[in-house]
Amino acid sequence: MKKSILFLLCLMAGLALQAQVKVGVRLGVSTTSLNEEDLPNLNELDVALKDASYGVNGGLVLQINLGNFMIQPEVLFNSSQVDYSVSDVGNGIVDELFKEKFQNLDIPILLGYKLGGFLRLHAGPVGHVLINSTSDLTNIQGYKEQFNNFTWGWQAGFGVDIGKFMIDMRYEGNFNNYGDHFEFFGTEYEFDQSPARFLVSIGYFF
Repeated sequence: MKKSILFLLCLMAGLALQAQVKVGVRLGVSTTSLNEEDLPNLNELDVALKDASYGVNGGLVLQINLGNFMIQPEVLFNSSQVDYSVSDVGNGIVDELFKEKFQNLDIPILLGYKLGGFLRLHAGPVGHVLINSTSDLTNIQGYKEQFNNFTWGWQAGFGVDIGKFMIDMRYEGNFNNYGDHFEFFGTEYEFDQSPARFLVSIGYFF
């Protein structure tokens, strides 16, 4: 594994010496696409996914251009929020709204192709590193969080370069089901759907 990582780093360094390299910053917003859904088989406890709020993201961008082809690794801070409706008659909770907030470090590595010198088509894997989370669900008796510190997804979309500015629109999918960090009374639960996001951002190359 270490040899593979070292090889990739050396390969990217070699490409960078032969290519046009640009460094920039990016800032954007995202909206998570999740449908309303209930967690099954929780007996008297009812936890339902209600809504996902807008999130913000921003960070550093490295663009390596080889003719019309490009490699674009990024390191972005991302925050998001999800709302749940919870009913637990035994503890006096009836259809109460609970919030959960996340902060992740997102690391997309995009491969792309430029059309006409300004339009970019790109796609690639993205890693999510959990930095922090806060949840109102911790107030429910029997609830515990079992987060994966690192998860994988993918991104695809297009971008426009105008001088030193860049505008991007992307769709992101993930390989894990949403809510796979839930544990109630020693049993793990998750929703049937995978989280997806639409991301819009603007950036500037130095």
